[in-house]
Amino acid sequence: MIKPSISAYPLRFHILIILSAGILSCQPESESTNDQSQRPNVLFIAVDDLRPELNAYGAKHIKSPSMDRLAAEGILFERAYCNIPVCGASRASLLSGIRPGRYRFLSYLTRLSEEYPGIASLPMHFKNHGYTTISNGKIYHHADDDTLAWDEVWRPKALHSWRDYQLPENIEMDTANRSRGFPYENANVHDSAYMDGKTTLKALADLRKLKDDGNPFFLAVGFLKPHLPFNAPSKYWDMYDSSRIALPANYLRPESTPDQAFHESGELRAYGGVPERGPVSAEMANQLIHGYYACISYTDAQIGKILDQLEQLDLADNTIVVLWGDHGWNLGDHMMWCKHCNFESSLHVPLIVKVPGKTHGQRSKNVTEFIDIYPSLCDLAGLPLPDHLEGESFVADIDGMERPYDFAISKWYDGVTIIQEDLFYTEFLGEDHQPEARMLFDHSTDSLELNNMAEAPENQEITEELHQKMVNNWGDEFFLDLKSTE
Repeated sequence: MIKPSISAYPLRFHILIILSAGILSCQPESESTNDQSQRPNVLFIAVDDLRPELNAYGAKHIKSPSMDRLAAEGILFERAYCNIPVCGASRASLLSGIRPGRYRFLSYLTRLSEEYPGIASLPMHFKNHGYTTISNGKIYHHADDDTLAWDEVWRPKALHSWRDYQLPENIEMDTANRSRGFPYENANVHDSAYMDGKTTLKALADLRKLKDDGNPFFLAVGFLKPHLPFNAPSKYWDMYDSSRIALPANYLRPESTPDQAFHESGELRAYGGVPERGPVSAEMANQLIHGYYACISYTDAQIGKILDQLEQLDLADNTIVVLWGDHGWNLGDHMMWCKHCNFESSLHVPLIVKVPGKTHGQRSKNVTEFIDIYPSLCDLAGLPLPDHLEGESFVADIDGMERPYDFAISKWYDGVTIIQEDLFYTEFLGEDHQPEARMLFDHSTDSLELNNMAEAPENQEITEELHQKMVNNWGDEFFLDLKSTE
């Protein structure tokens, strides 16, 4: 574990370790009021299904001024990767600092409290060290997961279902027919009509309350959009011209890529008007991409309101801001929609961190994993590192120092991917845990991942090197079968 000697907010603790209600708790013996007031706050912003298609990441067609502003004041990680591309498992892994295994953290149904009881999650660790912790919106997939970590858990209520439609046609399809409405909605409504707007209002109220309380806080704010269905107020749809939207250049399935790499976009198939199989129509593809863009801009506007509130309350100078999307998303890439695969489009994620007095628009090209966020926030806040963490702190990047950690490992069920420099190497494991198929892409020459080089004779040495590095670093518990130990 890398532990930089320079911390943004150094603080020494006398630690009393106790075990209470099955949760490992690390409580400081005593902390003065002055010490508490000097501790940095944390604003922890999660965005569901957000791929790094933002202006700050070079996507000039996207209107994302608030996230761009945060990047200009923070550090942007150009090569950040989720450890598993599905919301429940990705969030459990990030918030625990524990790498997914072949049988652990698998799907959206994942609950940290069930799969890894007894460890202090990221919010629990901050709570144990005197922070007020609040969860607004979608942080864990399940609102009742890891509830002891929070002083308050709040989620907005939808009028009809979590899909939160506003138009009568969609509402009727979503309720009366026990089906779902269309996968997008353009409604002439106020921002607060949708749940993400309500979450923003709650976060603004919380910041005012937390300012008055004077206690250090860990405020988590989770936005649903751009998750399906792509519902956003009309003014955000109007920011984009449908006639200028095209399918991606890799809207095809190369023959060199194994069948295991692809899926049939099952999550999308549940929505109204989507064919049960085969490609969607050109018109629907256009509207899906348009809706995704509109939702990015809608969420960006909500984030802007919260960042403005930080400034207005004079909290910005003592608040670390972390912005992350829980995984990527396929917008027609390889003729797929949704996440759930081992391609760059599903694994590459946005990660922006603002540390007052230390960040000022830096960009890190180092490969970074989501499990690195927990130890990094501990270092930045001057908290000790729990023994269970499997990631590495990226504070060296913020301090302009070298960081030897140079790879990420991600997985989706039987597929395990290691990312190192420009190479993307994936093995699809059989029941005997041996590779049944492989993928190797060189992003320096093939950023669209169209030419699988894994089986070329001249690449056998590098594939073996990447295989060994993957095996040596995917963790001692990678093959632990939780069901067999119950």
